Amino acid sequence: MNLFQAQSNEFLGRHIGTLADTDKMLAAIGMGSLEELIDKTIPGSIRKKDTLAVPDAVSEAQYLRELKNTSMKNQVFRNFIGQGYYDTITPSVILRNLFENPGWYTQYTPYQAEISQGRLESLLNFQTMVSDLTGLPLANASLLDEATAAAEAMNMFFHHVNRTDDIQKPCFFVDSAIFTQTLDLIYTRALPLGIEVVVGDYKKATIDDRYFGALVQYPNNEGSIEDYRSFINEIHSKGGFVAMATDLLALTLLTPPGELGADVALGSAQRFGVPLGYGGPHAAFFSTKDEFKRALPGRIIGVSVDAKGNRALRMALQTREQHIKREKATSNICTAQALLANMAAMYAVYHGPDGLRAIAKRVALLTKTLAESLSELGYQLKTTSYFDTLAIAVKDASAIRELAEQQNINFHYLPGQVGISLDETTTQHDLLDILHVFANAAGKDSSSLTFNYDSILDTIPATLTRTSEFLTHPVFNTHHSESQMMRYMKSLENKDLSLNTSMISLGSCTMKLNAATEMIPLSWAHWSKMHPFAPANQAGGYQQIIKELSDFLCSVTGFDACSMQPNSGAQGEYAGLLTIRRYHLANGDTHRNVCLIPISAHGTNPASAVMAGMKVVVVKALENGYIDLADFKAKAEQYKDVLAGTMITYPSTYGVFEETVKEICDIVHAYGGQVYMDGANMNAQVGLTSPGLIGADVCHLNLHKTFAIPHGGGGPGMGPICVKAHLANYLPGHWSTDTTSSNNNGAVSAAPYGSASILLISYAYCRMLGAHGLKLATEYAILNANYMKARLEQAYPILYTGENGTCAHEFIVDLRPFKTSAGIEAEDVAKRLMDYGFHAPTMSFPVPGTIMIEPTESEDKAELDRFCDALLSIREEIAAIEEGKADRTSNVLKHAPHTQHIITTDEWNLPYSRQQAAYPLSYVKENKFWPSVSRVNNTHGDRNLICTCEPVSSYAEETA
Repeated sequence: MNLFQAQSNEFLGRHIGTLADTDKMLAAIGMGSLEELIDKTIPGSIRKKDTLAVPDAVSEAQYLRELKNTSMKNQVFRNFIGQGYYDTITPSVILRNLFENPGWYTQYTPYQAEISQGRLESLLNFQTMVSDLTGLPLANASLLDEATAAAEAMNMFFHHVNRTDDIQKPCFFVDSAIFTQTLDLIYTRALPLGIEVVVGDYKKATIDDRYFGALVQYPNNEGSIEDYRSFINEIHSKGGFVAMATDLLALTLLTPPGELGADVALGSAQRFGVPLGYGGPHAAFFSTKDEFKRALPGRIIGVSVDAKGNRALRMALQTREQHIKREKATSNICTAQALLANMAAMYAVYHGPDGLRAIAKRVALLTKTLAESLSELGYQLKTTSYFDTLAIAVKDASAIRELAEQQNINFHYLPGQVGISLDETTTQHDLLDILHVFANAAGKDSSSLTFNYDSILDTIPATLTRTSEFLTHPVFNTHHSESQMMRYMKSLENKDLSLNTSMISLGSCTMKLNAATEMIPLSWAHWSKMHPFAPANQAGGYQQIIKELSDFLCSVTGFDACSMQPNSGAQGEYAGLLTIRRYHLANGDTHRNVCLIPISAHGTNPASAVMAGMKVVVVKALENGYIDLADFKAKAEQYKDVLAGTMITYPSTYGVFEETVKEICDIVHAYGGQVYMDGANMNAQVGLTSPGLIGADVCHLNLHKTFAIPHGGGGPGMGPICVKAHLANYLPGHWSTDTTSSNNNGAVSAAPYGSASILLISYAYCRMLGAHGLKLATEYAILNANYMKARLEQAYPILYTGENGTCAHEFIVDLRPFKTSAGIEAEDVAKRLMDYGFHAPTMSFPVPGTIMIEPTESEDKAELDRFCDALLSIREEIAAIEEGKADRTSNVLKHAPHTQHIITTDEWNLPYSRQQAAYPLSYVKENKFWPSVSRVNNTHGDRNLICTCEPVSSYAEETA
């Protein structure tokens, strides 16, 4: 390799951490070469022989140059399209210190609360913001987008009212003035569940006892502010519930949904400082009444106490989460949009209630000025009550469109109507340009525009004008200078362990390097300011990236077609199963509705299957973790006439390449079913084997795992699906891109390409590694896991391995014996790891009482060794208990984690030293990470559910 070839491959050595230590690690495993390790790990019958159809690697600098040129193919017009997506100003202090900060975007979901208090506080701020603005007491920590949030509300109402299989109330009313993408997704979700969607004018609707609920928009699709009080009362009188899709900025001026009687308020928090990004990622909000707290989809952050009685935050009511309920779930949500929810929350913290009102009033005054000027030009407005959106009746929308696009302006066009939505970025100059377009179309002069900055906002009806206060908590009324804001965010960041602190070895979650070069372009205007419903010819850069990345992923999976729409792994599961369902329906196999799912599967698998209208049949596992082939055969035979397919994870959730996988696929196909492969463990497949080669028909890919999109403290994620050719016509559709009747399949996300902007990260990952690098990354993921296994297996039992004693890219350490020998459980080990500066591996999944370790290819040998040293040291601490040298109930593991406050207290009455508690190994002294609270009391938090910022009085009581 010459100097210039080496430059093109420079990213390889920056992404893979153990290249220089290959021989040492192989020796520790007992292998002579990397090829030998791979040959003994992956069955030869499924090994990939050809090279991935991915271009050769490019250097980081070359990639950024190429991407800059590609970005210029996106034409950034001034967007007045609206429809739930609005341009916004991300405060620079938030952009630099949160959005572009690996201390925030590389965090994992806050399952280990003691080292997640910073983002938990920010998410609690988000919930408080949503609860205050919507006037409803209980909010979650975000959902995926507005349309899926609306569908979640429908599902929640449906299951709340229809508690048995005998559906008494099948009808759901949707007002016709809802956003189109929301209606599209409502239809998708309703069909498999047998829900009858009725669309109409809420003012004329006839509601009877068949209705379990309704959905309205506030302000609606045409910008009109409607008073829904009577309609809500009517729905309630029939035993139904009402969800209101709304706008957080508008709610600073409008009567909140809770005060109108709504049962759920939902929408997108995007316009609170989160870029458009061609559709995402954006945090959806969802608030409701207390009676729905155990059915609320998504995650809830709650207030509890730690072992010392101090205030501590955690994820509340986790047993109600959908991925835990499995086939009993009413949703499959297990991903939030935490990073974007944090941005939106910080936007509210920074501006405060007065700042938000001022922004909203500016938008409303500009909208009123525009409306009055358009009326003077002779145009007829479709409503007199509005906040930021106008619907203008026109004879020839195409003429206006032509004139607007000449001025680099986008409006929302419908037959005989033009929609205009203003936002925070709109200026007086923009209004002049808009009026110029309409004046030219009418053959009139537009020079008479005047601005009345003291105008009364009489476009909002007095009966719907907000009178209640919001965001009264000190956190929203303190941090308004940049110095205050910067320090507040830094104080929260310091409470959280993320990848810039140490490795996070979560099995099945693949917390790998999120390289800075992959992340930088997300802030570039030509990517961040694109509206998802802008004409396709303005989005040439995005279309190129989407097409090329789709081709890369098809090569990786061995499939023929790809949909980029699913905006989480769970949505990918759902989209894949819907694709299989549509295929069977198209073939006349309407009776095929049984899905075989191994007992070891991730909980979203059975939840997704139920949502897709399938019946779940669980398949047993053998003692070695393999799928019980005899049980699988028996159940496939039993349900052969109604078999829709199976869901499998490969390598298995136990971290093993099962040799019987092809036989499993053949069995399903023989009985007319399809094989869905969960892509959670693709980091052990890329370049070495593929779902298509193995025999699967559809696979979703967790781009936030294998393809380097960061986890963001619990989201964003992307879950594209790839399929074989015979399923291509049944992939998700979208109203904005389906120009023919050949694909009228329903959408699974609000935007046509999901969270499109973060596709740039995975695209960069593929381009900078190239075909060779992608394969090598997989090999080193397997090498690193087997190296760690070799170091740990003399001290801990390792549960499952393949035929040759190797694991895939992850392995399971069994901690169950220590409960008997020392009274130590997996949770104790997890908490003690914090004292060593590490996040725990995946706990008690797929086997209770175990930890599952996945080091990824990104970590260097020194970091792998530090983690192994920590676990080996913990094993010695357990041995001290077993040997009677340490107390069984009061020991260094049971009291872990140890905070700085505990270590520095004047009194020390624990039966071990402060040194052992805080600095158990020498490396810890060099860079100590301190948990900010002691072990959190989960039970207290669930029994005393508090999910918003506590009133100021509660803090006063604490300090009294």
